[in-house]
Amino acid sequence: MTDTTDAPTVWGEIDGQTITFPMEVTDFDAATLVFSVPADAARALLPGDAFDVVAADGVAQFVVALCDYHQNPWGDYLEINLGFLARPVGAGDDVVGSFVYRMPVDQAFTCQAGNEVMGFPKTVEDLAVAHADGRVTFSWHAGGELVLSVSFPDVAPATDEVARVETGSYSYLHGVPHETPLAMDMGSGLLDPSEVEVVLGSGPAADELRSLGLPKAPDFGTWGTGLTATFQLGHPLG
Repeated sequence: MTDTTDAPTVWGEIDGQTITFPMEVTDFDAATLVFSVPADAARALLPGDAFDVVAADGVAQFVVALCDYHQNPWGDYLEINLGFLARPVGAGDDVVGSFVYRMPVDQAFTCQAGNEVMGFPKTVEDLAVAHADGRVTFSWHAGGELVLSVSFPDVAPATDEVARVETGSYSYLHGVPHETPLAMDMGSGLLDPSEVEVVLGSGPAADELRSLGLPKAPDFGTWGTGLTATFQLGHPLG
């Protein structure tokens, strides 16, 4: 049987732009931070009933991904992902993906495409990234007030080799449980958790993060530049 996994597939058009998969992102920077949080608090933020957080001894893994896309078919935009390691309800322990429950971006097209094509909960927000004094800071404001700020050292890669992670991102597309397969580079610059500064402001998102025990240092963090990713056309689950 011929493998057609990477055969081009046209999803359709949005605002006159053709949406084609696989979608190749050829240049982005990203920090990935992992926090241990109370599983019950995580479940309270997970919408619907088709997915559950991956938990052990009452502890779940909260993942914050801070992305600066430079070359992406859907635009050169900023994105902040707030989500959990999760799996479909009833799936075996070997099944692990991610469910992002908030995904603010700073451009309208990627917001619309993410909503309509993947069911991702993208919203257009006031995001910024700054590089100064050897640190990188991602920030999110609403109505001029701070929601979230994350700052960390602009560390160099630990190795020239890039780790490629294949996973699935879960969502609800038109109310139906959905999975988007993807393969993404992980930055090899290791962050010292004690050097990561998380600041919370006001608003619903900040309150949600407080319910998870933030602000605090992450358990683990990486930073990388010039990364790549491949998103496949998703499919309904069950």
